Parts: sequence; structure tokens; C-alpha cells
Amino acid sequence: MFAVNGDYYGFRDNGILIRNGVLYRDADARMGLAMYRDGTMAVYDERTTTGAALLAAGVWNTLSFGPGLLENGEIVPGIDHGEIDNNFGLRSIQGNNPRTGIGMIDANHFVFVVVDGRSSGYSRGVTMTEFAQIFKDLGASVAYNVDGGGSATMYFNGGVVNKPQGNGDQRAISDILYIG
Repeated sequence: MFAVNGDYYGFRDNGILIRNGVLYRDADARMGLAMYRDGTMAVYDERTTTGAALLAAGVWNTLSFGPGLLENGEIVPGIDHGEIDNNFGLRSIQGNNPRTGIGMIDANHFVFVVVDGRSSGYSRGVTMTEFAQIFKDLGASVAYNVDGGGSATMYFNGGVVNKPQGNGDQRAISDILYIG
């Protein structure tokens, strides 16, 4: 079994939320990630589409956090200058921070990366551009940032394999990306 934290959809009241082909929320807000039935994924702008249009195009799941890190194998320009979490005032995503992300190398060939951070003597974290470069170096053509910070957690074969919040304390989260 494998899992990482997801996009923390329960923290927000906006964003397009599709899970297992069911549309739960259709309130555009930011750059999203569409995961299609054919095993591919793409970064998209929620403000230019609807949940119904995504379902009609074959989207099975969406993530609403961001930003997109890679498109067509190239680092998305300006990703170190964005802000997110507009439900409670904009929060910067700049600087070195713990991160979690998902990338696609080919259809049904995904890579997940969790980087610890904010822990003196252990890990400083990474910038968004550094995070994107990790995915590019792994051969991903598309990559997307999900909830990080104190939520950045990776679970594999019975245990947590990173040090969330620098000391192993796990934060309660509303969703995960899971492979059984």
C-alpha cells in the first residue's frame, strides 16, 4: 500500500472537485489537475471550464491546489511567485518548504515526490522551481503540487517513510492519494 497527502479539499469551499467520476463541487478558483480515465493527466485552469465539461472529456478525478509544475516536460514559468489558499487570505508558496506532488511520465506511469523541510539540520525544503526540477529529472511530462507544509506525508508498506513537520508528527488531512 502507498499513500501521500492530497489537495486538502476539505479546507476549501471552492475548486472543481471530481472523485471517481462524480462531480462534488464546481466552483472554479485556481489551476487544477485533471486525471483522465485513460491514465493520463493534465494541468488546467478551473476558471476556463466546468466540472460537467471535464466529466464529458473523460476526467475521473481532479485535484485543486497547485500550482502546476511541469507542462509538456517544461517547468511552468513564474511558479515561485504564486499564492494559494484564498479561502483564508492568500498564502505565499514561495521559498523553501516541505512539498508533495504527483507527476506523470507516461499514461498510467506516475511518480510521487514528498520533500521534508523547515527542519534545521535535517531538511530546508525546496522552492517550487526546485520541486519542478525534481520531477523533470525523473522524466515527468506533467507535474502538479498538492498540499505540502506540515501535511507533506508519504506512507509505504505499513509506515510513514518521511519526517512530517521535521519530527514525524502527522497532521490530520481530509484526503489522500492512495494506491492499494
